[in-house]
Amino acid sequence: MFPSILIVDDEPSILQSLSGLLADEGFEIETATNGYEGLKIVEERSPDLVLLDIWMPGIDGIETLKEIKKNYPTIPVIIITGHGTIETAVKATKLGAYDLIEKPLSIDNIIVTINNALNFRRLEEENRYLRKKTIEKHSITGNSPPTVALKKQIELVAPTDTWILITGENGTGKELVARTMHQLSSRVDQPLIAVNCAAIPEKLIESELFGHEKNTFPGATSKKKGKFELANNGTIFLDEIGDMSLKTQAKILRVLQEQQFQRVGGDRILTVNVRIIAASNKDLEQEIEKGTFREDLYYRLNVIPVEVPPLRERSEDIPLLIETFLDECAKQNRSTKKTMTAEAIEVIRAYSWPGNVRELKNLVERMAIMVEGDIIEASDIPNAYKPVTMEKTRSFEEQFFLIDYLKDAKRAFEKAFIQRKLLQNKNNISKTAKAIGVKQAYLNKKIK
Repeated sequence: MFPSILIVDDEPSILQSLSGLLADEGFEIETATNGYEGLKIVEERSPDLVLLDIWMPGIDGIETLKEIKKNYPTIPVIIITGHGTIETAVKATKLGAYDLIEKPLSIDNIIVTINNALNFRRLEEENRYLRKKTIEKHSITGNSPPTVALKKQIELVAPTDTWILITGENGTGKELVARTMHQLSSRVDQPLIAVNCAAIPEKLIESELFGHEKNTFPGATSKKKGKFELANNGTIFLDEIGDMSLKTQAKILRVLQEQQFQRVGGDRILTVNVRIIAASNKDLEQEIEKGTFREDLYYRLNVIPVEVPPLRERSEDIPLLIETFLDECAKQNRSTKKTMTAEAIEVIRAYSWPGNVRELKNLVERMAIMVEGDIIEASDIPNAYKPVTMEKTRSFEEQFFLIDYLKDAKRAFEKAFIQRKLLQNKNNISKTAKAIGVKQAYLNKKIK
């Protein structure tokens, strides 16, 4: 299919000669002798490109351009003028014209400009498609009331430059929320730089965040830009901000206040313009009370608090999440998409999900790969995800007496005990660890 071009000009000789030349080049041609007629054709047939004379009786080229860009902003418009001035060119460009060509027309110049404009439109369409797919990929799945409320909050906050503090348990999707906010912001064409504050060694975190100069320390064989510098004009996502040392927190605070910093070993002051989105799975107010997190940094970051609900509070979303993960797994592995029975879904919904969406995704992917048939039954779900309740036919104690070996019985009891204690403490891991008399790190290991 050949690109269609609308030529709008009040000179019959221009219309006739230009139409013939462009038709010979393989374009489909429409013509109009005035702005009003041109606007009707644009509305009815939506051409791929418009060649528009600027001086016409009635609705002139500038007014026609305004209307085209108002209602059909993706159609490229090339202005033709016999009275080209800098003022006209600037005005037309500001209104969205792709380019301006002066009469007498050079056919070679016109062909090159048309092809450039059509290529530019194609690239814009590809970018819009890719951006749409990226937003879909980073969208929050689910229609439960907590999820709907979260989506609404994201839509309200994302277009602003306000700083965000995202809180929520491990695996709830805090990074997904941050990426969605960036995709819906005015900074979408600029970088989003994610920093896992918990994963960077204390000795290297300043270099990672602010960069370093050559030969500053052993191994610094070249100059390196830090995360803040790379995120300039975009967004920096500081994940697990609660795991930063007080020393690093102080330096971060100064950068946030002044938007200025120096590379490690450097003396030049660098200025950046970044939006800050931070996240933590810790209760930062409790960390402030313990003296492990700076109060001034907390209030600097916590302009708009966004809490991501745990999966147990949005269990209505589980069937849709399962469907999404099964679909992703089939595409990734180029295999037939599997389905899950209603009984299996109900077993999964009954589980407390201390690992939240991340844990659910891992389980669904595991079953999609390991189950041989196309249907995942309740019997295929690992026993660790099946509830041990006193309402079963056998009593709670009898469950364990059915196990042959002491080692396996101990393990089964430990699982049931931890699950029940987590439920009693609303899946608060630190509170549960304290209640059962173990360290949080030990309990995290047991849950995993």
